[in-house]
Amino acid sequence: MSIDIKPHAYDPAVNPELFEGVLSRRVIAFLIDFVVIAVPVVLAAMFIFVFGIVTLGLGFALYWLLPAGSVIWAIVYFGATLGGPSSATIGMRVMDLEMRTWYGAPAYFVLGAVHAIVFWVSISALTPFVLLVAFFNERRRLLHDIVLGTVIVNNARRAAGLRAEMTRASPHNRL
Repeated sequence: MSIDIKPHAYDPAVNPELFEGVLSRRVIAFLIDFVVIAVPVVLAAMFIFVFGIVTLGLGFALYWLLPAGSVIWAIVYFGATLGGPSSATIGMRVMDLEMRTWYGAPAYFVLGAVHAIVFWVSISALTPFVLLVAFFNERRRLLHDIVLGTVIVNNARRAAGLRAEMTRASPHNRL
């Protein structure tokens, strides 16, 4: 029985432009995604509040649905956006990032949803210090990326721009 083990598709030594600035851009993308997820939750909470007043307090019972609804919304958001054609959340698209499997395939819905779940579980259980893992590996992968076999890289447009910039700045081109 043979097992086909695929090599890593993204080598930081060969293609450094794929990893240039990924960690800082990833933090900003996370903040953008946090706002995208929080806005509908806040709007739902405001709707429940108004509904509770209109129904003389009976509508306030809907608040018990808010935590579960928030979790479901976040999982669907990450699954749908990471599993979409650009393999990136809205924040990642703004920051020109995309998620790929370690062997180069685009992400899919289940991988995107599980990526979010493993991220939140690892942060909750192991404290935010698990994010320090990125500083000790050449692909700048976080703990949940390593566990799931994913890598976050600059998208093709940004990588091409960085590659052109690196070529212009190369000492060989100054002669």
